[in-house]
Amino acid sequence: MARMPSAERRRQLVEAAIRAMARDGVARTTTRSICAEAGVSLSVFHYCFDSKQALLEAAIESITDTYVVHVMSAVEPRATLHETVRGALGTYWNHVTAHPAEHMLTYELTQYALREEGFEHLARAQYEQYVASGTVLIEQVCAVCEVEPKVPVNLLAHLLAAMIDGLTLQYLVLGDERTAAALLDATAEQLVTLIGG
Repeated sequence: MARMPSAERRRQLVEAAIRAMARDGVARTTTRSICAEAGVSLSVFHYCFDSKQALLEAAIESITDTYVVHVMSAVEPRATLHETVRGALGTYWNHVTAHPAEHMLTYELTQYALREEGFEHLARAQYEQYVASGTVLIEQVCAVCEVEPKVPVNLLAHLLAAMIDGLTLQYLVLGDERTAAALLDATAEQLVTLIGG
């Protein structure tokens, strides 16, 4: 096995964990199966992570960071505030439809963390990260569109997280693309109204 910096090895294990959990489920994914997925020994896992809990936390952060980077790259001034907001939401939504198993995994990770003693803080951290990301997104939208929000950004970020969370879960359950598109439009309209457009 080639020597690799520990940060790179951690990234490799996180990516393997996400693939394994998306395929097999959180409860059925063990540290051994993650190591097999990554092609490393169990000792490498223990060198990089103190516990499965630490790996799950890193996986949640990685998944959320991927969404955020993807959406932030799409925030650019368009003809209207609505088009700017809808464009950012559309970028997120393209990721949902392209990677539904990864998005299902986020819900499974939340439920697993809430039910598993000692893991509860991971669910809280996951949703705090969603709100923090929403805050940055809304601030960026306001900056590029040169608007001052009418409602506190933190409240808008909580609302955005709740709307996107519900919309994503509904789509994963029902698979109704037409309704999802209409709800994305409605979500964009609500945000624009609250931002001040």
